[in-house]
Amino acid sequence: MERNQYYINIGTREISLNHDANNDDFIIYATPEEVTALREVFDEIAQSDVRSFYRAHIPFMPYHQDQDNDDTDADMHKAFQRIYELGDEMTKKHIEDMGVLRN
Repeated sequence: MERNQYYINIGTREISLNHDANNDDFIIYATPEEVTALREVFDEIAQSDVRSFYRAHIPFMPYHQDQDNDDTDADMHKAFQRIYELGDEMTKKHIEDMGVLRN
C-alpha cells in the first residue's frame, strides 16, 4: 500500500496531508490504516486529558495516585513511538534528541 507524507502537530494532535503554518512538528510517511491507528492514540490522549481535568478539581485525590495521568503518559509514549516508527530521518532525530522514548 502506498505511503503518503503527513504533517503532525502533537500539541494540537493534528495529522494533515497539507503543510500549514505550524503543523510540521513531525513528518511521517504512512498508509491510511497507520494514520487511523495514530488518530486512535491521539483520541485516547484526549479522553485521558478530559478525565484528568475532572480529577484535578477533586482536592482529596493526589496527582501521583491518578490512573488518568498515568494513562496520558502511556498514550503520549505510544504516540511518540508510532511517530518515530513512521517518521522521516529528521523526525527520528528530533524524537531521539527529546529523549521521550527512553525508559
